[in-house]
Amino acid sequence: KQFQTLRTFGGLSGFPKPEESPYDVHPSGHASDSLSVALGAALARDLSGTDEKIVAIIGDAALSGGMAFEALNHIGAARTPMLIILNDNEFSISRNVGGFSNYLGRIRASKGYVSTRDSIQQRLEKNIVGKSLITLGRGIKDSIKRITIPNMMLFEELGIVCTPPIDGHDIQTMRELLPTLLNAQMPVLMHVVTKKGKGYKPAEENPQKFHGIGPFDVISGKPHAKQHGTPTYTAIFSDALIREAQNDNDIVAITAAMPDGTGLSKFADAFPQRFFDVGISEEHALGFASGLALSGKKPVVAIYSTFLQRAVDQMIINNALPNAHVVFAIDRGGLVGDDGPTHHGIFDMAYVRMIPHMRMLVPSNEVELVHALHTALLLDGPIAIRYPHGNATGIDMPDKPHMLEVGKAHVVQEGSDVALLAFGRMVHEARLAAEILQAAGFSVRVVDMRWVKPLDTRAIEESLHCRVVVTLDEGVLEGGIGQAIAAYISGKANTSATQDVQIMSFGISDEFIEQGDVSELFESIGIDGAHIAQSIIEKL
Repeated sequence: KQFQTLRTFGGLSGFPKPEESPYDVHPSGHASDSLSVALGAALARDLSGTDEKIVAIIGDAALSGGMAFEALNHIGAARTPMLIILNDNEFSISRNVGGFSNYLGRIRASKGYVSTRDSIQQRLEKNIVGKSLITLGRGIKDSIKRITIPNMMLFEELGIVCTPPIDGHDIQTMRELLPTLLNAQMPVLMHVVTKKGKGYKPAEENPQKFHGIGPFDVISGKPHAKQHGTPTYTAIFSDALIREAQNDNDIVAITAAMPDGTGLSKFADAFPQRFFDVGISEEHALGFASGLALSGKKPVVAIYSTFLQRAVDQMIINNALPNAHVVFAIDRGGLVGDDGPTHHGIFDMAYVRMIPHMRMLVPSNEVELVHALHTALLLDGPIAIRYPHGNATGIDMPDKPHMLEVGKAHVVQEGSDVALLAFGRMVHEARLAAEILQAAGFSVRVVDMRWVKPLDTRAIEESLHCRVVVTLDEGVLEGGIGQAIAAYISGKANTSATQDVQIMSFGISDEFIEQGDVSELFESIGIDGAHIAQSIIEKL
């Protein structure tokens, strides 16, 4: 009855959520983690002496992620009973790439090694030589596996028994096989081959679009028309990067299995030799980018903010420490809407600003984004650009990008009562708040801060003549940029300029934000222009 509320504000999550269903064991929105969680549950069962059946489901693309490989290694060593169901449908969000995808492709094309092994073994038993070979036990079985289907040996060598490929749409066979596998006293991988979208023609023909679909017409499969006609920030970035690459042959682009989502598909078409999709391997993507940069190329890593969290160590050690010139194009910065807490990009400013050598730009509109990318490519060292999900503002684009001065903010308007120091999309909310405050009789200074690091300390100091200095950003308050500005002002507490200044910070409080339309989320947590203005009026 609640399914109509899927991925809406106050409705059902689009991802596993234990609070919603007893069948959701753990909250998950990032790939490759199910095997680790399942093994933890299996070993907890062993320690407690209970008899639960532990089953992990993982997709073929997710199985290529580093976390899954680490878990497989541990599962093989632990040898505890559990079932891994590999849903092999040849599709992730984008088409699978890499050696592991090719490996699974070879398995799909092979005959089941179990029946082949048994047939060979029966023939060997008919003669003396064969019988002597069979007495070698496991050695001969391994040898036959290597001869008949070496593809299976990855799992078998780890100590995980693997089934041959099974038609996942053959329900009867699945029902017959599952009880046997669930009762096995060892880890088993059930290789299930399916077709994404099977039974619904629009989804079969366009599985990429239907990976995470919004409301659509059931007959045609076409999504309901959206009201916004402006290009998305992702599309603006994509076009800008192609223009930059046309003038600089050293520019290369990297994605971690998200060429469409990050806008790099067009770059791949324009520069196929300079485009790299590394699969669901964010840590590798950043290490790989470092090697390219240290060898004279200019890698641009386009990645969702929420997925960049998986590679913070590589940002620090592989990129910042050697001061490698890598551009991090952080898409989906801030609240992203209907994907919810696992996908909101609210931590990036906090962790990027703590890293030595890192610089970070947060453009407030599409023009600023074009200038920010141009600036990042011309500078040296690691630098991040953070931009939001969704449609841009629709303002006129420049004929040519220009270089932004490092650490220099842009003063939108001057004022004497309230200073609004805003970052990225929050500049728009600052303008709305300023209109309300001005209507109430207050003079408002609005500053587009542009740079998270280095901060424009002069712009901050020039705001200290106001009665209230307000920071506005779409990131976490704890350890965030608002605290950095407050700390800077507090450091000047002994000067006359700061004696009567009050500081307010608006951002994401210490909680996970649910799914919903971004405007609804802004209003619900009080960071929309109207709530900001009202809070400031109460303070004044």
